[in-house]
Amino acid sequence: MNIFPPILILAAAFLAVFGEATFTLPRQLLGAQVDLLPGLMVYAALYAELPAVALLAVLGGLWFDTFSANPLGLTILPLFAVGFPIYLRRDLLLRDAPFAQLVLGAVASALAPALALLLLLSSRQQPLLGWGTLWQWAVMTIGGGLAAPGLFWLLGRCDRAFGYPLRQETSFRPDREIQRGRNKL
Repeated sequence: MNIFPPILILAAAFLAVFGEATFTLPRQLLGAQVDLLPGLMVYAALYAELPAVALLAVLGGLWFDTFSANPLGLTILPLFAVGFPIYLRRDLLLRDAPFAQLVLGAVASALAPALALLLLLSSRQQPLLGWGTLWQWAVMTIGGGLAAPGLFWLLGRCDRAFGYPLRQETSFRPDREIQRGRNKL
C-alpha cells in the first residue's frame, strides 16, 4: 500500500480548513464561506482507499468543527455519507473528466451542509434559518463544484511529483521469442 496519497489528502484537508478559517475575503464578498472538504472527499473517494476516506471524514470533520459553530464531531457523518457511496461506485465514474469532477463536487458540496443541517435539527439545536440560508447553500454548492476540478488538478500534480507509480508485474517478458512450428534439431 502506498502511504503517500492519504498523507497528501489529510495535509490538503488541514490546509483547506486553515485557509477557510484564516482568509475571510470570500466570506465577506459572497456572504458565505466556500467549503473545500466535500471536494476533497470526492477526490479521496475516487483515488484513495477506504481507510483514507474514513480518516478524512473524521479528521477533516473535527478540524472543520473546531472553527465553526457546529458541535464537535457533527461534520464527520455528512462527510463520510458523501464519500462512501462514491467510493463504492468509483469504478463506474469518470474520475479524469473535469465535468464529472465539477458535478460530483457540486453534489457533494450541496449534500454535506444539508446533512449537517438535518443532524443539527434532529439534535434539537436551533440554527438560524431563513432566506439567507438558501443563498449560503447556493454559494457553497456552486463554489465547491467550481473548486473541485482545481483540487483534482492540484492533488494529482502533487501525487505525480512526490509519489511514485506502482509497478505492474507481468509474466510476459517482451524480450522472449516465441517459436512456432516444428523444432528442427
